[in-house]
This record gives sequence, C-alpha cells and structure tokens, in this order.
Amino acid sequence: MSTSTAERPNKVQIKDAGPSAKLVSIEIPADTVAEKLRGSLDTLAVEAQLPGFRKGRVPKWLVEKRFGSAMRKEAKNELVSMALNKAIEEHKLRVVGDVASESLPKLEIEDGKAFSFEVEVEVLPEFDLPSLDGIPVKKPVFEVTDEMVADEVKKLCINEGSLESREVAEAGDYITGHAVMKDDKGTEFYNLKGAVVQKPTADKKGKGMILGIVVEDFDKQLGAPKPGSDVTIKAKGPEQHEVEGIRNANLTITFHAERVDRIIPAPTEQIVQMYGFENEEKLKETIKARLAERVKIQQQQVMHQQVAKHLLDTVKMELPKRLSTTQSSRTLARRRMELMHRGVDAHKIEEHMADLRTASSAQATRDLKTFFILFRIAEELKVTVHDIEVNQRIAQMAFQRNVRPEQLRAELIQTRQINEVFQHIREAKTLDSLLNKASVTEMPAEEFNKLMKDEAGKN
Repeated sequence: MSTSTAERPNKVQIKDAGPSAKLVSIEIPADTVAEKLRGSLDTLAVEAQLPGFRKGRVPKWLVEKRFGSAMRKEAKNELVSMALNKAIEEHKLRVVGDVASESLPKLEIEDGKAFSFEVEVEVLPEFDLPSLDGIPVKKPVFEVTDEMVADEVKKLCINEGSLESREVAEAGDYITGHAVMKDDKGTEFYNLKGAVVQKPTADKKGKGMILGIVVEDFDKQLGAPKPGSDVTIKAKGPEQHEVEGIRNANLTITFHAERVDRIIPAPTEQIVQMYGFENEEKLKETIKARLAERVKIQQQQVMHQQVAKHLLDTVKMELPKRLSTTQSSRTLARRRMELMHRGVDAHKIEEHMADLRTASSAQATRDLKTFFILFRIAEELKVTVHDIEVNQRIAQMAFQRNVRPEQLRAELIQTRQINEVFQHIREAKTLDSLLNKASVTEMPAEEFNKLMKDEAGKN
C-alpha cells in the first residue's frame, strides 16, 4: 500500500527577509516528487497522440522522450504551488504581494530525489494600530452651481462631437498612429497600433503624454506632425512605473502618425434630442442631479483622505526599501478606481495616471503604507464585500461615465481591474466604519479649502 502525500510532510523553514518580506524554504520529499511524476506521465499517456499509435496506446517510454521536459516543468509548477500554499496556510503568513525567486525557474525536479526551493513573499508588516475612535474630521459642505452644470454640458457636447480631419496637428488636436517604446538597450516595452496622443494646449505648458508616460517638453519634441510623418520622442522612465524595466530607463518612443483629428463639439440641441429630453432645461436638471451625487462622493472621499492621513501620521511601520512591481501596480490601481468612482473623464484619468507614475518615492511609500493599514483594519473590523455591492459600484461608475453597466463590467474584466473594484469598496467601507466613530465638524467648502491650503503650506 503506497504512502499518501499527506503522510509525507514537506520540510519548511521561514526566515525574515527584510521589512514586509519572508524567505520561505521548502523541501518536498522524494516520494512525493516520484508520485507526482508517475501521475503526470500516466495522465499524459492516456491523452497522448503520436503518428502510428492510437490515442492512449503510445508507449510510456516514448511519451517520456517526447513530452518529458514539458511534463516535468508542469509537475514542478504544481508541486511548488501546492507546497507554497500549504506553507502559507500552516504558518499563517499574511501574504499581500509578490512571490519572487531567482533560482526557481532554473531548478528541475528529478525522479527519486527530493526537491528543494526558496521563494521570497511579501507579507503584511507588523505594526500597532492607534485608537480608532474619535478621529477628528472636517466635513465640507459643497453646492452644485450653474457654472458646474454648464461645464458638464460642454463636456457632453465634446464627448458626442464629431471628428474633423486635419492636414497638420495644432494645439488640442488628436493624432492617431503606431507607437513603439524601447530603452537604450533595444528592449521593447510597448508596440501599439492605434495609439492616440494630443498636441498640448497652451495651459499644459508644453507637457504631454504618450504611452502612459508624461514628457515635460512633449510639444517641442512632437512638433506639428502630418499624417504619414514620423516622430521620435525621448523620455526618462518614471520612478514608480508598474513595469520595472521602464523605471528610470532612457526611453525612445517612435510614433508614426496616421491621421490627425479635431473634435467638433455637438450642438446642445443635438444632445437634447440624442438623450430624449424635452428641452435643454430637462437636460440640465438631470446633469445637476448627477453632479449632486458626484459631490456626495467627493465629500466622502475628502473625509476619507483625512482619516487616512490621521492613520498615516500615527502608525509607525517599516516598509520595503524599494517598491516592487506589484506594489506600484497596486498603488496605481487604487488611484484609478478612486477617479472612476468620482466620475472623472476617461481621458483625464489616463492623464492622472501618467502624472502618478512620476510621483516621488515618498508619495508612493505613503500610498503603500495606507494600503497596509486599511488592509489590517478591514481584518480587525471584519469588513466584507458582497457581489451585489460590486455590481452596484460598477453601475454607479457606468452612470457617471455615460456607458452601460455591462459594457463597463466587460472592460474591467478585460483589463483585469475587476478585483480592484472589490478592493476599493473594501477600503471605502473600512473608512466609512471609521467615520462612523469619528468626531465630525461641518464647514462651508470655501472655509474648508482655505484651511487645507494653509495646512499644506505649513508642511
């Protein structure tokens, strides 16, 4: 009778590997490795098809010869995954980020030999939480003005406007083309057909964006391209970019312009008809109601920011010396969800994201610290998120962006942001729980803005 895998425990050692990191060393017994290889070979032999043999009739020695390398690689990945998950569970490691190993990809499993490997995992750092009761919070009272409604009508007219082809790009025009980003070693990071850039308007002071990178002298480098022309943009990779190879790299972006367009805003009357309103006043009433909802969200987020700042100022923790790819991606994803929830225009979101990639390492560290604190408090308060809340949040964001909920859901799934919706709701519910215990003082928005400006000047 064979010994089961459960009766052959792995040898596991856990060591500190710096702030928020653990080194996990695991040895999988030889019998477990042999059992896994036999099982994989048996499964493959049943499914294998080779010329001259019927399915399931290929000799095992031939299956091993033909598919052995791929089979062992897959078996290794499964063994590692199972062993690591078991170690994390048994040792109660609170893993929140990357699993990294330089040696693991080079290691191979062998029949009759134990398999040993090491990985480094990011874990929730250890820190003490302050009292969560009575946090001081200022609540600004915002109002929806006629000017805000008029600005929203203008945006709607632009969004529903038509494109007018241009011979030469001028300020505010959009250029569509083929963009390729490489570093000075020739490593290619992006190769995107249909990339769109905007020739900066005067208020941008020459700064522009291409492939998610902010370039300070973009207007000067871009010039006034015509359809069919080629442009080369030189840029420095942002320090906090989610693609590690791009960080601080000397980048060259080649851009082949295919067309130049200017957006001609649609007449207001056309918008009224398109959306089925009786008249322009009804359109404005609907927009005002939408803005009122947006103002509530803004008010809540301003209070959330004050709670988060209080926690940042009072919690002491040691963080990793440099941000990993996962940590940078996590920070950017949090900000993207905040902007989407506030109803920020999609193009403006991408501009914000490009600016965030150039943020200082100190800002990125604060964002990471906030994530860890809220993660810990959510556990302490047993904050849960249900599917219906995720669906409601998607519907809310879709309403703000004038798209159908199912369309936005498909977009979030395709861009792998659906989990960020869950995380954003969890953090918001955690902050709401803290607000319920906070000491809140209402004040007019103007007074609040002056107070925040004065405080920022002191720091």
